[in-house]
Amino acid sequence: MPPADAFSTYYAEQLDGRYDCVDRLVLNAYYPLGHSPAGFRTWWRALTGSDDTLDNAHLMRMAGRLSRRVHAYATAQGIPVIHCEVGTRKHELAEQHQPTDSTFRGIFLILVARAKAPLWEIKRTETHIQDIRRKSGYVNHYYFHIQDPEWGHLCIKLCGHPPFPATIMLNGHEWVERQALQDGLTFTKEGNCFTDANSWDDLDHLADALSTSSAIGRLVEVIQRWLTSACLIFALDQAEQEQSGFRYALSCYQLEYSRNLVFQHGTDVDRVFQGLIDRTRTILDVKTLTTLFGAKRRPFKHQATPGPAPRLQRTLERPTHDLTVFKLHFGLLTLKIYDKGERVLRVEAIAHNVKALKQGKVLAQLPALVAELQAMAVRFLDVLRAAHPAILDATAVDDLTRPSQVGTARVAGIDLRSPRMRAVLHALLALGPSPTGFGIRDLAQTVRAQTGWDDTQYTPRHAAYDYKKLRSKSIITRIGRTRRYQINPGPYATACAALLLHEQIFTPALSGIKHHLTHASPAAQHPLDQQYQTLCRALLATMQAVGIAA
Repeated sequence: MPPADAFSTYYAEQLDGRYDCVDRLVLNAYYPLGHSPAGFRTWWRALTGSDDTLDNAHLMRMAGRLSRRVHAYATAQGIPVIHCEVGTRKHELAEQHQPTDSTFRGIFLILVARAKAPLWEIKRTETHIQDIRRKSGYVNHYYFHIQDPEWGHLCIKLCGHPPFPATIMLNGHEWVERQALQDGLTFTKEGNCFTDANSWDDLDHLADALSTSSAIGRLVEVIQRWLTSACLIFALDQAEQEQSGFRYALSCYQLEYSRNLVFQHGTDVDRVFQGLIDRTRTILDVKTLTTLFGAKRRPFKHQATPGPAPRLQRTLERPTHDLTVFKLHFGLLTLKIYDKGERVLRVEAIAHNVKALKQGKVLAQLPALVAELQAMAVRFLDVLRAAHPAILDATAVDDLTRPSQVGTARVAGIDLRSPRMRAVLHALLALGPSPTGFGIRDLAQTVRAQTGWDDTQYTPRHAAYDYKKLRSKSIITRIGRTRRYQINPGPYATACAALLLHEQIFTPALSGIKHHLTHASPAAQHPLDQQYQTLCRALLATMQAVGIAA
C-alpha cells in the first residue's frame, strides 16, 4: 500500500478516494554486443559468416531493406504509413487512427520520422578493416503503434540502422483499465485518469501491482510479444536473429508516477487548489505556472451519466474545465500538480531520465525507481501541506524570535522583520520538494535568484549561519551523515504561517490604511480586497484608540 501524505490526510473528509499509478513508462531496448566496435564486428561475422561485407554500403543496404519490407507489409495489410515532418505531434496523430473495433490486436499505424541516432562508420581497404567508430547522424525511425490486449495502445520506436536500438512507450493507466474490467470493477475514465469507481481501494490495489517486482515480468512479456516478432522482423528475420544471437536487453529511461486525489465535489477542487496556488506561488520557486481558461465552471455535483468526452486531451486551447498546471523542475526531475476532469487533483513525479534518481537503469531496478518517485510525490505534498493551510499557535512567533543553542553555540532567533530571514524562508519552500535535499550553496543560490542580490550581499557564509538558526528551531533536519538537509514539515508550517501573517496581513494592512480609505473603491472588488478594507478600518480605529497616528 503506498504511504500516506499529510496533504491528503488533512483533506480526507472531503475525498471520495485516492489511487496511485505508475503512469508513463519508457524503456530502451538495445543489443549489448552491437554497441562496441569489436562486438559489432563479431555480430556481423555471426550474421554473414565473415566481415568481408562489413562496410558503409552494406549497412545502408540493410537499412533500405528494412524500409522496403515495412512499406510492403503495410500495403498488404492496409496499415497507413505516414512520413512525419518536424514538430508533428505523433501521439495525437496516432489517436486519430486508433481502431474502433474493440477486438482489434496488432499494428494499426506506422509513422516514419528522422531523428538523431548513434551510427557505425566503417573505414576499410579491399582486404581488411582499418577502423570502426561511432558517429551521430539523422536517420529514419519507425514508430509502430500497436493495440495490445493487456496494455492497450503502446508504441515501439525502432531505429532503421543496425544494431537497431528501440524505445518502448507504455501507459500504466491503460493496463490498470483492462485489469479492472477483468475483475469486474465499475469505473469512469476520462483520458488518462479514473474519475469515478465503485471501489477506490480495489483500484488502488490493482495499480499498486505496477510498483512491485511482478511488473518486470509483465513488461518483458509484452515486449517479447511485439518487439522481435512484429518490429525487428523487418530488419532481421527469425532465422537471422537466431543465427547471429541477436537478443535485446532492456533498461528504464523515463518514468512517471501520479497520486490522484478524488474529491467529492468539483467545487472542492477549485477551492482547495486555487487557494493553494494563491498562497504558495509567491513563495514557491515556480518555473512554470500556466493557466488555461476554459468554457465553463465545474459542477458542484459529479454527473452520474458522463457526457461527451472532454476535449482537454485533444485541444488544449479549448478545454472543458479550467486547468491550472503547477510545475517545479529539479534538473531531470519534475514535480507537477494540476486538476484533472471534474473533481480529481493529480500530483505527478516525473523522471525525464531515470539516471537522476541514482538507482541504476536496468529493468530489475524498476521497483526502486518507482519508490523514489513515490517518495518525491509524498514529500511534495507534505511541503504543500506545511504551506497551505498554515498552522499558528499562540506562542509560535515568540518562540521563533527567542535565541537558541546549537551544540555549544548560541544563535539568534528568527526575526521575520528581517528581509534576509524572510528571503531564507521563501527559499526553503522552493528547495523543500527537492528529492535529494539541499545544501548551503543551494540555499545561497536560491536566495540570490529570488531576491536579485549579488554574490556579496548573500554568500554561503551567510547561508551557513542561517542554517544554524533553522536547525535550532528544528525547521530543517540533516539527512543522515551527509551535508544535505530537508524541511521538517511540522515546525516549518509554523514558520510559514508566521511569514504569511507578516506578509499578507500585517504589511498590506499597515501600508494600505490610508490608500484604501482615502481613495475611491472600484465598483467590482475581489473578496480579499473587501476583507483588507474591513481590516484597515478596524486597525485604524485601534491605532487611534491607543494614540498612534496613521
